[in-house]
Amino acid sequence: MKYVQALCLLAALLGSAAPAAAQTSGAQGPEETPHRRQLWSVPSPDPNTSSRAVLFRPPGNGPFPLAVIAHATTQNALRRAQMPQPEYRALASWFVARGYAVLVPERPGHGLTGGRYLEDQDGCDNADYLGAGRATAESIALAMNGMRKQPFIHGDGAIIVGHSAGGWGALAMAGANPKGVRVIVAFAPGRGGHANDRPHDVCAPQRLIAAAAAFGKTAHVPVIWLVARNDSYFSPDLSRQLADTFRKDGDKVDFRELQDFRSEGHWLAESDGGDDIYGAALDKALKAVMTGPATAR
Repeated sequence: MKYVQALCLLAALLGSAAPAAAQTSGAQGPEETPHRRQLWSVPSPDPNTSSRAVLFRPPGNGPFPLAVIAHATTQNALRRAQMPQPEYRALASWFVARGYAVLVPERPGHGLTGGRYLEDQDGCDNADYLGAGRATAESIALAMNGMRKQPFIHGDGAIIVGHSAGGWGALAMAGANPKGVRVIVAFAPGRGGHANDRPHDVCAPQRLIAAAAAFGKTAHVPVIWLVARNDSYFSPDLSRQLADTFRKDGDKVDFRELQDFRSEGHWLAESDGGDDIYGAALDKALKAVMTGPATAR
């Protein structure tokens, strides 16, 4: 099963996954404020489900480099069904101000996108973090590749931005070295946090660390890893263990521990005002990557 999942991920990253051929990207409404906000439909791994997405763009016709923001998730089916459309407005605005078109797709099994939940980690003690991460990565890759077909989007130089489980999927993408992705930004990446709704309790943390090692073993995409000091899902200590394990065999990881964010640092990436905390650090880290030599892939 894991071999099949890995093949599916590779196909998605190469832009040749079969389900994507049956789906088309397209605008679903007019542009609005802020930042030309527009609802879109983009491909997903489920042939019967297109992902709802929000697109933000700078003024002009482009072509613009693309930033894709991958949202968090939950193992609770009811909470997933009730999840509002993710937008990450402050984070999206931060990238739009730097010339990026920003796509925020809602993956299958969430909110109004609906469909099958494809990234289930199964139980707690024997959580399948590898399979869950690769399934998330496939959804991110298909959405990215669908948007790349638009004439106002650059075909390369993309940034993948992931939060929590979305960040975990971004790390899985890094392990497959996706073509045209310049850097991955991971906000508190992980799975299994708040086990049984208990802060600072993570399902099978050693399995999470082992999966991070597996993703990092083949990764050459630069990764910027950000976590707030008061993150009760994936603490800075655990996050540093994950980052150190990931980069042991992979490429450079720029790990940055940020100051406390309100009462819960895990929501830094998706909250208004979060850019006051991560903005300067992210700007400095991205400039270091962008001014350095591009990784061959």
